[in-house]
Amino acid sequence: MIITPQQLAARIDSALIIPEATLPDFQAAAAEAMQLQLAAFCVPGAWVAIVREMIRPPVKLCGVIAFPHGNDTPTVKAFAAVGVIKDGAEEIDLVANLNHLINADLASARAELQEIADAARTVRPDVVLKVIVESAVMMRLGPNRAEAALACACQAIRESGCNFIKTSTGFHPAGGVSLDALRLIKKHAQGIQIKASAGVRDWSAAQAVLAAGADRIGTSYAQQILATHATA
Repeated sequence: MIITPQQLAARIDSALIIPEATLPDFQAAAAEAMQLQLAAFCVPGAWVAIVREMIRPPVKLCGVIAFPHGNDTPTVKAFAAVGVIKDGAEEIDLVANLNHLINADLASARAELQEIADAARTVRPDVVLKVIVESAVMMRLGPNRAEAALACACQAIRESGCNFIKTSTGFHPAGGVSLDALRLIKKHAQGIQIKASAGVRDWSAAQAVLAAGADRIGTSYAQQILATHATA
């Protein structure tokens, strides 16, 4: 795949989600996202209203909810989604209930995401919803259960009207994105987009995940990735 640094930048979501980040940290990260013309800048819900004033098109502002464990109820997640949209988020990254996915419980997984999507789109019909599934956790289940879990996730996301499956939070000890997981996700995506997140830190890694099927890359290393283009 031949891609320019500018084209790659337009497919990168940068993120600042560590709880100890301060206002100057967000100002610097937002300025970098604007300078590099990234796809989106992802921040915790509490920072969306503040960061809204720092971000302009073409960069989108993404609010992160139910992070990093996804253990809130669907109603709480839906309420949080509405809140960050009202504060200015154009996209949302949200963590799914992993227990539903591990057990390939399609009905429960779909119901959760449907409640969130319905609530979010009453406020902003065009909001982009990216669902984090911790694919590394699924890959530890063994080949058959891993595929069943990821297939369940893709189907629940698609049928609930969400837009993306996202591989990882970057906070789970099981790890981040893998090429094997991406290939399985690509097999079952069927109309939803794929965001590869956690572990992409240089140009070659970015190229690899795009080749495996990713549509976007989530990273805190956007500048480093783009800077390594010359040496790749």
